[in-house]
Amino acid sequence: MSMKSFAVILATLLVGSRSTFADVQVETVMVSMRDGVQLATDVYRDDATTVAPVVLMRTPYNKDRAKGAAQQFAAAGYIAVVQDCRGKFASEGVFIPYNNEGQDGFDAIEWAGNQSWCNGRIGMWGSSYVGATQWQAAVEHPPKLVTITPTATWSSFYRNLYLGGAVRHSLIARWASGNSPKPEGATVTDDWNRTLLHLPLSEIDDQVGWSISWLEAMLTHPTPGGYWKRLDLTDDMLDLKLPMQHVVGYYDFFSRESVNNFSRMQQLAKDQATRKQQRLILGPWDHGTIGKSRVGDLDFGAEAQWDATAATLDWFDRTLKETAGSEATPIVPVRYFVMGENRWHEAESWPPGGYESTSFYLHSSGRANTRGGDGQLNRAAPSTDEPVDRFRADPADPVPACPVTDQRPLHVAIWAPVDQRTIEDRDDVLCYSTEPLTQPLTFAGNARADLFVAADTADADWVVKLIDVHPDGAAYNLAVGILRGRFRESELEPKPLTPNETCQISVDLGPIAAQIAPGHRLRVDICGAYFPLFDRNPNTGEGPFGKSTAIATESVYHTSAKPSRILLPVSTSNQ
Repeated sequence: MSMKSFAVILATLLVGSRSTFADVQVETVMVSMRDGVQLATDVYRDDATTVAPVVLMRTPYNKDRAKGAAQQFAAAGYIAVVQDCRGKFASEGVFIPYNNEGQDGFDAIEWAGNQSWCNGRIGMWGSSYVGATQWQAAVEHPPKLVTITPTATWSSFYRNLYLGGAVRHSLIARWASGNSPKPEGATVTDDWNRTLLHLPLSEIDDQVGWSISWLEAMLTHPTPGGYWKRLDLTDDMLDLKLPMQHVVGYYDFFSRESVNNFSRMQQLAKDQATRKQQRLILGPWDHGTIGKSRVGDLDFGAEAQWDATAATLDWFDRTLKETAGSEATPIVPVRYFVMGENRWHEAESWPPGGYESTSFYLHSSGRANTRGGDGQLNRAAPSTDEPVDRFRADPADPVPACPVTDQRPLHVAIWAPVDQRTIEDRDDVLCYSTEPLTQPLTFAGNARADLFVAADTADADWVVKLIDVHPDGAAYNLAVGILRGRFRESELEPKPLTPNETCQISVDLGPIAAQIAPGHRLRVDICGAYFPLFDRNPNTGEGPFGKSTAIATESVYHTSAKPSRILLPVSTSNQ
């Protein structure tokens, strides 16, 4: 079934005998948690609905904002329950991110399940933080929870916040500024560029405007382990016996986590039936554009439009209603969108079948700096000792994640596709490009870079970007990965670089599905920062308490003995 046909079926489901929003009533009640703290909870019911399945959202972003979806669910024969998280908006208590969501989620499900209007079957919905509240409640094993639909979220918060040892800096700092109670007289910084450049990293909360203990703790624990254990559900999730719909976009900072959640549940869940009840929707979106066609500078066409509420409603009809015809309409495990081709495809798992890992090797005569340099990319491994490429990574002038303009200053960089040309004109960016393609190049799966590198400092970052270069020269990012040098061998036991000693590193580029059209070129960019989406590396190896910086000269080798390459899962029809 095509995604377009899927959308038509969903639209059909929403008409006919279902009620209108005018028939939906909402009541606000205060629900007591186990410690007596009361959480504000809206209950949406259709006048004609006496007993029905319940769909629950728990949110720190104001329950009133879920009104539209809640009304749609209630009109479709469900009872929708939306609750403000502890310490947020109309709820009592103190908000500490993720600290109480497991217990409070369990208690909210128990409360709803004991109401006269609940038929004993409960599902949860929502994205981002709201998606995480589903996982946290689920691993508490509330008996009446039947399904969850986690969208763009994590099961290990460390792996959401950190990638390759670097922290998603502006994301957590700016989120903290809006989700931490401000002391009387405190104000949020009016100079985010300066704030995000501040060292040491341990003082960022004070630079935001006041002491935020949980933010400081997150930024000063750069390795997984003890501090993060309470927010690591990757083992506990495998005990769950729940159908799940997982949704995320390639450009979402949650992409790796969400796809990995699906794969672990499909392949490793202890219950065999649960493995067959997992669905992944993987689209061309970033965190704020799920379901939209326009993402960053690109429009992926009408097929990229996706109605999240309608799809979730279809999933609830399948899993929560006693008459759900699951046997007649088996779950399609994976629906993934191929960017560039701008079409949906289906697969039994991720990575999808029909693709093979293919090497694209880096080449140059020693001057791959800038898009005007001599860097080349092709499938032939180096046969000679080509000269090394080098660039200087200056922490005082980190390579920005997005081109800086009057409309988009440094601190509001986005994850979505934007034209990279002004960044590629910097001398501290290496660029390796194919010749214009003569036939489409399609790939889908998990991409990575295997590089031979060195630096003359105790630490350094290597950022690798996969780029689609259009015939007019516009260069749009497809995927990005980062690795902090001292984490090259172990996340748990970081080890300083030995200055000027060559080492081999692997940089994860995440899940990706794209088609590079004829006349376009595939390009790989390598640099030393992706700021401020990730914190800049001071290059000293001192960690989050260090105040000093050093300019690093970073080297990338591409010789017969040190063949740096990108590995892409290329369609077998392109081999």
